[in-house]
Amino acid sequence: MISEIQVHVIARQMFEKHGLEAIAQAAQNAQACENTGDSEEAREWRHIEDAMKMMRGPHQS
Repeated sequence: MISEIQVHVIARQMFEKHGLEAIAQAAQNAQACENTGDSEEAREWRHIEDAMKMMRGPHQS
């Protein structure tokens, strides 16, 4: 399991490089891991996805 700091470092790097597409990419990675039965890896990708969503901030209306 990766540390909280690592999660945020990975999330920030992905978000800076890919923008909002990075959130979808993390979700796809999590889904792929779930499909192969790797629940621990999937949980980490979901955590990274959540961290990027927090970076994105609230939705604008």
